[in-house]
Amino acid sequence: MLFNLRKKVSSRKFFIKATHYVKVFSEIANNVVDVEKEIQLVIQMKDQWLQPSQLDANTLAEMERQRSQDGFPEFVKDEDLVGIEDNRILLTKWLYSEEQENTVITVSGMGGLGKSTLVSNVYEREKINFSANAWIVVSQVYTVDALLRKLLWKIGYTEQPSSQMDVHDLKKEIQKRLENRKYLIVLDDVWEQEVYFQIRDAFQNLQGSRIIITTRKDHVAGISPSDRHLELQPLSNSDAFDLFCRRAFYNQRGHMCPKDFEIIAASIVERCHGLPLAIVTIGSLLSSRPRLDIWTQKYNQLRSELSNNDHVRAIFNLSYHDLSDDLRNCFLYCSLFPEDHPMPRDSLVRLWVAEGFVVSKEKNTPEVVAEGNLMELIHRNMLEVVETDELGRVSTCKMHDIVRELAISVAKEERFASANDQREMIQMDKDVRRLSACGWKENTALTLKLPRLRTVVSLGVISSSPGMLSSILSESSYLSVLELQDSEITEVPASIGHLFNLRYIGLRRTKVKSLPDSVENLSNLHTLDIKQTKIEKLPRGIVKIRKLRHLLADRYADEKQTEFRYFMGMHAPKELSNLEELQTLETVESSNNLAEQLKKLMQLSSLWIDNISAADCALLFATLSDMPLLSSLLLSAKDENETLCFEALKPKSTDLRKLIIRGQWAKGTLNWPIFLDHGTHLKYLALSWCDLGEDPLKILAPHLPNLTFLKLNNMHSANTLVLSAGSFPSLKTLVLKHMPDVSQMNIIDGALPCIEGLYIVSLLKLDKVPQGIESLGSLKKLWLLSLHKDFRSQWVTSGMHQKIMHVPEIRV
Repeated sequence: MLFNLRKKVSSRKFFIKATHYVKVFSEIANNVVDVEKEIQLVIQMKDQWLQPSQLDANTLAEMERQRSQDGFPEFVKDEDLVGIEDNRILLTKWLYSEEQENTVITVSGMGGLGKSTLVSNVYEREKINFSANAWIVVSQVYTVDALLRKLLWKIGYTEQPSSQMDVHDLKKEIQKRLENRKYLIVLDDVWEQEVYFQIRDAFQNLQGSRIIITTRKDHVAGISPSDRHLELQPLSNSDAFDLFCRRAFYNQRGHMCPKDFEIIAASIVERCHGLPLAIVTIGSLLSSRPRLDIWTQKYNQLRSELSNNDHVRAIFNLSYHDLSDDLRNCFLYCSLFPEDHPMPRDSLVRLWVAEGFVVSKEKNTPEVVAEGNLMELIHRNMLEVVETDELGRVSTCKMHDIVRELAISVAKEERFASANDQREMIQMDKDVRRLSACGWKENTALTLKLPRLRTVVSLGVISSSPGMLSSILSESSYLSVLELQDSEITEVPASIGHLFNLRYIGLRRTKVKSLPDSVENLSNLHTLDIKQTKIEKLPRGIVKIRKLRHLLADRYADEKQTEFRYFMGMHAPKELSNLEELQTLETVESSNNLAEQLKKLMQLSSLWIDNISAADCALLFATLSDMPLLSSLLLSAKDENETLCFEALKPKSTDLRKLIIRGQWAKGTLNWPIFLDHGTHLKYLALSWCDLGEDPLKILAPHLPNLTFLKLNNMHSANTLVLSAGSFPSLKTLVLKHMPDVSQMNIIDGALPCIEGLYIVSLLKLDKVPQGIESLGSLKKLWLLSLHKDFRSQWVTSGMHQKIMHVPEIRV
């Protein structure tokens, strides 16, 4: 009986267990079915986007290469603006209407209609007729304090407003500077009425001033009188087609559409509903696709997208899916930056490399490939150029706010990243891999549990609370990128050394005073950016990080930059030569063995050296001469009286284009190879504290025919500076600052034929307007600040303002 009882119990257990297994296997079977369905969906999508007629990789690569040689347009020129003439005339008329009180003008319409483009065109044309002007981008996330500080700087405040100034103080200073002046101010991309109401009391005068507001919101447009409100409409069919052809056939004479493309082109334009952003984006995409079958394929894909999305989203999806995998990653990554935030080229490149989005191709480094990706995204109108540098390269870029919104949506759908612009953390998937944190509260990070997190981009919002950063590091062991620029943090936890995958650390302009010794364990680190921190020395173990490619480390000794050594480099650690993959080293202090250590660092392209003594010059400069990839070089003496001898500086490569020298020159420097032989290769030259004893412009000009940027700072010279006819034929920017001997300046007709920016600052003896300045027809910016006390009155009495009305920006 006991046996039978045991048998029944055993049978029951078996039945229960078997029933459990049936349930489990049933769930597995259902999951398999779901997975199979997803696979079928992916296959369908693949068939849709990768049809047999699509170009193969080699053909596409050749097209992209050819286009880069053609020099595609990167900036919006007047001739590329279509269908805005009537609105431009109306806005201009409103600027000069009879009202003497401040008048608000609003321009509204949906995103992508070209509000900012229209207003920018009017602003650039007309600002010369206003004695003060400013363009301020507001966006959704703003503070009144930040807006007022930006405004104060834009209207001519030459120093950074003190941190002690509150909102009331800032408004008073703006009122003081705008008093009795006719000004033009643009508030771009305003989302709430409160923006204007919170700052309008800073704008109080009766000089016929104008304030233009651009917005997507009808209630914001209501700020202006109804007869000063312009609501933009979509482009007409003919204007839309014209704009499309200017992008799609930018390299054709007259931007003419070939006859066999006319029907398909018209059909594509019709789907854009007159929206300039959509037209330019699809036109840019098709500009590198010269085959009719490819256009037909793209049109069919567009029709498919339109069945599920509005026309903006449909065209965005088409452009996005047309990107290669690496370009998609690079593009989505940009959505991590705050709205309207200028993204520096160098930072983007290093971040993309650290993330593994780009690899070496055809002997090009990942950094070079990444720069190519950046230019490709700009051409496709998926990124916009904000500024270019002194060498004509893109310096900063940004995403159009509509494009960014769509990119954030895709990044979230694909679990690529989560961007948080608001004041409180949004609900997010715990499996998020990349996180943009803008506006975190003090205790936000302490509650985050994100074990799969790979990237944190937090610009200026991580607090000084020690637990905040520790929480992020302890909960995210797979972290590969930590970008905390401008944050309030004061220390880095030692636990950072456990992050084996970490490739990028960005602590620029934070209050960190030291790095823990544990950073030596970060064997995969590519970039360490600790510029303008409080860190005085590097950990000794830094030399164990053999994969380090970019080391950016210096600190301000004098933030007002009045002292010779206002910034100081880091002492070179022993065995610096171990870091053979270094491409960027900014800034390192010179020493008696630095030359020997640098001999193995032949991958360097940018090198800044501080604290150089006369005894260091021969060996150090001989070593620098052998560096085959060096393109940017800063050499700074140990003090303003130290004389540097450049006889041994004989660059064997023509890549060195940017040279910055701080300190006295030995006699005969201009007859040595760096100028006599290499001078024709230099594009950028900045000289400080170099007393040449005569007219530096006269003696430099014959050696530097291809120079595009020249800065002379803190140097003694002749009393009169002369720019002869034909001198500096390629120069675009000239900066003359703190030259105490100069009392007169002559610009002979034919000098500086390409000059765009002329900045003459703190020449205290210069009491007369430089002769011939009105002949500089290409000039776009002119600053004449902190000169002799009589200069301004002489400027007025000579009627110079009327003589140089062709210059858009003048500060006197």
